[in-house]
Amino acid sequence: METSKFLNDDIAVRIAQHPDRFVGLATLPLQAPLLAVEELKRVAVDLKFSGIQIGSHVNQWNLDEPALHPVYKTAEDLGLAIFVHPWDMDTAGGRLVKYWMPWLVGMPSETAAAICSILMGNILDLFPRLKFCFAHGGGAFPFTVGRITHGHQVRPDLCATNCKVSPQDYLGRFYTDSLVHDAKALDYLISVIGEDKVILGSDYPFPLGESHPGQLTEEAKLLGSDLKERILWRNAVEFLGLDRVVQQQQQQARLASA
Repeated sequence: METSKFLNDDIAVRIAQHPDRFVGLATLPLQAPLLAVEELKRVAVDLKFSGIQIGSHVNQWNLDEPALHPVYKTAEDLGLAIFVHPWDMDTAGGRLVKYWMPWLVGMPSETAAAICSILMGNILDLFPRLKFCFAHGGGAFPFTVGRITHGHQVRPDLCATNCKVSPQDYLGRFYTDSLVHDAKALDYLISVIGEDKVILGSDYPFPLGESHPGQLTEEAKLLGSDLKERILWRNAVEFLGLDRVVQQQQQQARLASA
C-alpha cells in the first residue's frame, strides 16, 4: 500500500506538470484487495486518475479470482479503466530462458492466459460496464481464439465451469493495444478485436516497443484514414473516459481561432 501510494502520488505530480499530455493509471496492492479498493477510491477522487494498470496475474491468483471482485466492482462504479500488462514469465533458468523467450513467447502467453481468465471467469458479465485493455495486441489470444473457443465447446467440464458463454462471443467487449510489429498482424488483430477496440500501444521506452510510436499504424496501407484516427487516439479517448475533456479542448480551440 505504501509503495502504491508513493508511485501514484509521483504520477500525479507528473500529470500536474503536463496536464495536457498525461493521464494517470494507478498501481494497486492487489494481493490485499481491501487495501486496493481503498487506494482505488483515493486515486479516482483525489488524484483524478482514469484507470489502473495491473499484471496478468496476482501472485498465484489468475484474474478471475473471486477475491478481486471488490476491486472490479469499485473500478466499475468509479468508471475507471483497467490496462493489463504481462509479467512474471519463467526466467528462473528453465528451458525458455534462452533466446529471450520469456519476453518473446512468455509475455504473449501470459496475456492470453489473462484474457482467458477474464472471459471464462465470467468477469465481463459480472461487471458489464468494466473496461479492460490488454497489452501487446492481446498477446497470443487473437491468433488462438479459434482453438480456445473450440476447447470451450468440446471440454465444457474444464473450460465452461464458470461461464457458459463462448469466448468468441465476447469479442468486441474488450480492448487491446496495437503493438504487434507487423502490418498484416495489425490488420488481422483489428478484424478480430474490432475497429473501435484497438488502441495505439508504444511499450515506450523498452526495446520491444516501437521506435516511433504509431508508425506501424500510420504507414499501414490496408487502413483508411478514419480507422487510423480511431487507433491513434479516438479509441483510447473512449477507453479512458476522456470524451468530455476532448470536447472541451476542441471547443476552446474553436473559440481561440474565432
